[in-house]
Order: sequence, then C-alpha cells, then structure tokens
Amino acid sequence: MNKEQRINIKFCVKNGISATKTLQMLKIAYGDNCLSQTQVFEWHRRFREGREDVDDDKRSGRSTETMTAENIETVRNFVKITKKSSVRFMEMELGIPKTIIHRILIEKLGLRKLNSKFLPHRLTDDQKLNRIGHCRDIIRETQRDENFLKTIVNGNETWCFQYDPETKRQSSEWRSLDEGNPKKSRLEKSRIKTMLVVFYDSKGIIQKEFVPSGTTVTAEYYLEVLKRLVGRVRRIRPEYREPSSWRLLHDNAPAHRSLIVTDFLTKHPIFLLQHPPYSPDLAPYDYFLFPKLHLAMKGNRFASIEDIQRSTTSNLNIIPISDIKKVD
Repeated sequence: MNKEQRINIKFCVKNGISATKTLQMLKIAYGDNCLSQTQVFEWHRRFREGREDVDDDKRSGRSTETMTAENIETVRNFVKITKKSSVRFMEMELGIPKTIIHRILIEKLGLRKLNSKFLPHRLTDDQKLNRIGHCRDIIRETQRDENFLKTIVNGNETWCFQYDPETKRQSSEWRSLDEGNPKKSRLEKSRIKTMLVVFYDSKGIIQKEFVPSGTTVTAEYYLEVLKRLVGRVRRIRPEYREPSSWRLLHDNAPAHRSLIVTDFLTKHPIFLLQHPPYSPDLAPYDYFLFPKLHLAMKGNRFASIEDIQRSTTSNLNIIPISDIKKVD
C-alpha cells in the first residue's frame, strides 16, 4: 500500500499539486493507513527534484534487526546532523526499525529528546563578555573596598496587582489519603494594578513611591524620581553626603539610560554601576526584593488601588534588615 501511495504522490507532483494538498487527498483516500506527513512531504520533494523510482532505496549488507556496531554508528552520525528528527523519520531514512533506533538512542548513545527551554532573551557573545567584565569589576572593587557592596543603592520599578494567583506551593494542603488532591483553577493576574518605584541599600528601604495611574515612567518622570531620591538620601543617609560616596544600580530601561538622567547623575556626582543587558540575575531587586514582596501578596484580592498600595507598603516595611544585608 505504501508503494501505491508513493505512485499517487508522484502523480500529484507531475500535475503541480502542492505537498499539503497531496497529503489531504491521501488522507481522504487511505484514512488511518495514510503515510505520515513527514513521509508524504519527503517523497513529494524527491519526485519534485526528478526522482522516478517509487521503491525504497536499497541498503545492502546492513542488518536491520539488531543493534549492530554499524547501526549504532549510523544512528549516531544521523543524529549529529539532524537532532530534531523523529524516530519514525529516522526509520524511513535509515531503513532500521524504529524500535531498534529507539533502543540505540536510549541504551547505547545515552540520548534523550528534550523540549527547548524558554529564555526571555538569548544573549549575544558581546553581551556575555559584557556580563563577565561587569562581574569582574564588582569583584575587584569589593576586594579593594570591603564596604563597596554596602554603599550600593538598588532601584527599579515593579507592578503590584489587585489579584496575583498564589503559587502551587502556597495552595498545598494537609489532607488524609481518602480526601484526594486539592483543586486549583488557572487564574490570571488582574488588570487593575499599580506601579511601585523603590530604592534600597544594605541598611533598608530608602525611598518608595507609587506611579500615579495613567502615568508612564518616561525619562522626565524618572528624573524627578531621582531628584527626590537624592534629597531623601541626604536626609536619612548622612554617610552618603560626600561626592561619589554611594553607587546607584538600576537596569537598562530606556528611561534609566536617557541623556537627561545620565547628565543629572554626572553633575551631582553619583557613580552609576553598569548593568549588563538582559541580566536580571545580577540585579538584587529582581532575585530578592520583588519576589519576596510579591510572594507575600499572592492569593490576596484587594478592593482598590489604595488597598494594593497599603499592602505593598506594609509588606515592604516588614522585610527584615538582616535579610537585606545577606543579599548585599
């Protein structure tokens, strides 16, 4: 029956029928016995490139029933070139039963077929080198001045939601064996939210404020935030009054690296720590402060933006200073 289908594929190619339309026609004609999509597309390509023979390629001298050294090496070389191939496709191409191919992949080659891991951004080589240089600079400054990390003021923005679903661990319950597992529906974050801007150092929170509803954090708005930050630092951190006595660390958001913000930091002067692009793991607020803040608010539904802001402020105030010192 496979040969008959290949003849029909060849006929479709001769009449200019596309591979997708050919597959649809074969499915109607043969139902569950139809060749797979991969096979149809492959034979359609072969006939389109001028092949006339509808028989399988002959592979003399190869044992197809056992895991011979030749078969193992054949599968090894094939997988090196086409790592995304299915076992069925390899069976068609190599003439080795898929059960044997599967055993070779698992038992002899020690391979597993894994899904790709999602990355927010794939770093370029230059960005990776930038990360290395940044980390080396931090290590060098820390070795030169033991108080270097204590003088870093971290700052960033984050959204606080009216409702943020609780985590899987938070929803776990103690139950007896006859009660079964608890049920948890999939819920999305609410659209009602407020943005928090916060700055802190090793001694605790320095400044926190909420962006007014309908306001975007532009360069002009962020400049005003920094002006308030400088005044706040002078009032509650007298040890930072000397020029270049503290460092600012924020990410590479457009508002943060705008010209007017850069000029303001240069004139005061405030030493700005360089932050490599797409590197939240190097920002303490992304792996410590914000996760800790959001975790305490998950599963709670607030009545208004004012309630969100009150809860956010309360949860920020109860974060122990000892935890902040451990991070810095």
